[in-house]
Amino acid sequence: MQNSEALALSAALLAAAGELTRRIDEGVAARGFEGRPSYGFAFARLAPDGATVTDLAAHLGVTKQAASQLADELVRKGYVERRPHPRDARARLVVLTERGWACTRAAEEAAAEVVAAWAETLGGAGEVRALRDRLLRIAPYGPIKPAW
Repeated sequence: MQNSEALALSAALLAAAGELTRRIDEGVAARGFEGRPSYGFAFARLAPDGATVTDLAAHLGVTKQAASQLADELVRKGYVERRPHPRDARARLVVLTERGWACTRAAEEAAAEVVAAWAETLGGAGEVRALRDRLLRIAPYGPIKPAW
């Protein structure tokens, strides 16, 4: 693959990720939830069992202070709550509330709408599954986080 082909593929993948993020964010807002894309990246780490602010910071690639500020914002908006850590008396877990889970479900619905549109563009659900399978071979693990 020539450099120009690699650059074109890189740009296409980044554009697709950006478009997906934007459309999920719009879909979540249309379903009555206030927020921004960083909430979804945080929710991906907090589901299903919660996380400490330190865990959240590592997942998002930000400082503990920035993660703590985000957690405070999410608490104020009713998406998460802080609970005592079951194994570490010094730590607190940040966990999704019912409102946080409802917002997560709204994001899943919005993502499904985007993927359905991709299926139409690509020629069917089988093509989307093939795309997913190929992408999972390239990047099978790792946190879902923004590239700040």
